[in-house]
Amino acid sequence: MTDTPPPRPRLSMRTRQALWVWGFLALPVLFYGVIRFYPTVEAFWLSLTDWDLLSSPKFIGLENYRRMVNDPAFWKVFGNTFLYLIIGTPVSLVLSFAIAYFLDRVRFAHGVIRALYFLPFITTASAMAWVWRWFYQPAPTGIINGALGRLGIPQLDFLQSTTWALPSIMVTAIWAGLGFQIIIFMAGLRAIPNTYYEAARIDGLGEGAILRRITLPLLKPTTVFLVVFSSIGFLRIFDQVYNMTTNDPGGPLGSTKPLVLMIYQTAFSSYQMGYAAALTVVLFLVLLCVSLLQLRVLRER
Repeated sequence: MTDTPPPRPRLSMRTRQALWVWGFLALPVLFYGVIRFYPTVEAFWLSLTDWDLLSSPKFIGLENYRRMVNDPAFWKVFGNTFLYLIIGTPVSLVLSFAIAYFLDRVRFAHGVIRALYFLPFITTASAMAWVWRWFYQPAPTGIINGALGRLGIPQLDFLQSTTWALPSIMVTAIWAGLGFQIIIFMAGLRAIPNTYYEAARIDGLGEGAILRRITLPLLKPTTVFLVVFSSIGFLRIFDQVYNMTTNDPGGPLGSTKPLVLMIYQTAFSSYQMGYAAALTVVLFLVLLCVSLLQLRVLRER
């Protein structure tokens, strides 16, 4: 008489669902880990080395970070990067919300107007930067200086002045991202139920009170997303600066140079890959800290 094998334990429905989920997610997770996490870990390692692409990386410990702390050019670029952040983010959000708020009430040619606002966001960054560079040229080539001249206002050296170069590029960056933020704000406004507004008007609230007590609080998730998204964009600004200051990348005396451009020049012009990796690590930590801080503060409020 032969012994029959014991029956195999059957997996629960929950376990089988988990296996199916992880089976489908395995390939995307592996791909994301190879594309994202491995280069990040490799950048941390390279930041501890001296490497010029021609020889093998030489481990030097924290020497790149010591050099960074004592480098006046780094602190200048670091300050420029935060200027883009602390000025560009609030200005772009206020402008985009104001436009979205009033555009949401427009009924005539609403789709056309919305598409016109969104067009700069899908335009090639380099092409857009060169068009704006042409706008900023001296008269009679530059449209802006030509208009100032007709008004009797002296011409401005927009891209050649340490005073005006950074604001000029910031205007371009704000204009480029405005369409995306408007579309997201409009989606948030459309998601608010009309019953809230009807009840508020029945209670006698004016438009200003409705904006403060209903619209802005209910737009909080949208605002949190756009604050973080916009902040990351301004901290990583590169295209506008590089293309609008091609003759002198980073503007006069480095007045417009952000951290990403310094990383690019250090890596692919000076071939100091170890120092460039250390700058990349600093940028990564800044992005992480700013994003987490914003999420915590805005969620608490």
